[in-house]
Amino acid sequence: MKLRIAILGTRGVPNYYGGFEHISEYVSEGLVKRGHEVTVYNSHNHPYQKDNWNGVNIQHCYDPEYLVGTAGQFIYDLNCLLDARKRKFDAILIMGYTSSSVWGKLYPPNSTIITNMDGLEWKRSKYSPKVQKFLKYAEKLAVKYSEFYISDSLVIKQYLGDKYKVNSKYIPYGADLFSEEEREQVDSTDALKEDYFLLMARMEPENNIETILEGFNNSSSHRKFKVLGDTGNKFGKFITHKFKNDERIEFKGSIFDTAKVRALQNNSYLYFHGHSVGGTNPSLLEAMASEALIAAHNNPFNKSVLHTDAFYFSDAKEVRNLVETVQRKEIEQTMVSNNLHKIKYQFNWEKIIDQYEQYIIECYQSKKHERIV
Repeated sequence: MKLRIAILGTRGVPNYYGGFEHISEYVSEGLVKRGHEVTVYNSHNHPYQKDNWNGVNIQHCYDPEYLVGTAGQFIYDLNCLLDARKRKFDAILIMGYTSSSVWGKLYPPNSTIITNMDGLEWKRSKYSPKVQKFLKYAEKLAVKYSEFYISDSLVIKQYLGDKYKVNSKYIPYGADLFSEEEREQVDSTDALKEDYFLLMARMEPENNIETILEGFNNSSSHRKFKVLGDTGNKFGKFITHKFKNDERIEFKGSIFDTAKVRALQNNSYLYFHGHSVGGTNPSLLEAMASEALIAAHNNPFNKSVLHTDAFYFSDAKEVRNLVETVQRKEIEQTMVSNNLHKIKYQFNWEKIIDQYEQYIIECYQSKKHERIV
């Protein structure tokens, strides 16, 4: 069965921003290769301005976020939905609900609506109590107006079942195995093998960047600590100022060259993953696929992916302990090997695209059957 499928809720493809754009790249291109007609909605000022990307139709819609800030996301999502109502899509995949579910009454009635429910956005500490309250409401609306649901984490799946009594489909993110070409991306002057610690994250409080760097700052380690991520926001400026006197800490900014990022992960002595909110995190899977040894924040999301194949920390003191005591011996190599096995057989992109295709078809057939009945 070949379907006309649209993907909404992202800034667009190819990815220049984050997780949903990342997975939309893979899923859209993969569905096209499987014979479906796929349209991804892009912001009008997305760096990629063509109307087709690797066989995927690109529909640009006006996005005033650059003028009015966050409120512009709501207008952008509305513009995408109004355009989608004019087109006869068999299925619409909505990535997240933050600024789209308020328009739930406008979801195209003849299309099968599937929402990827994201990762408990209302828990993010960067949001004020008012915004957190709104996000809880938006989550409720997403459940109400969607017909089918995807959870990228088993923790999210259980939460939706307990809270809303909906049976969402668990489909995680994926990652590609580390290639020999990527292994050669890092120049020896930039990164000596296993001579530095590494973290990669958006500069947000819930990613525990301050906790990680504070633990390192208090340590006696001779190694460098490389930090990947845009430090231009308020929290990023706070972090760079706080640790400006520690010459071991290097703020490298954002790096969108995936091969270089993965080589940096592969070369690191220990990769710190501080994310504490959300589902299956793409950067965590990339680190696993890049054969990095991982120290992760101790929470259910990370544990559901890593299990016993990582070191865990909850505070700066535990970070300091890891920095000063972790060795690269046989047991650590077993952790790396076990995580690589998970990428091969559980978080493999081809398998995940197959799961998306199968679920979208199942949802479409289910809705079609309901209409007939």
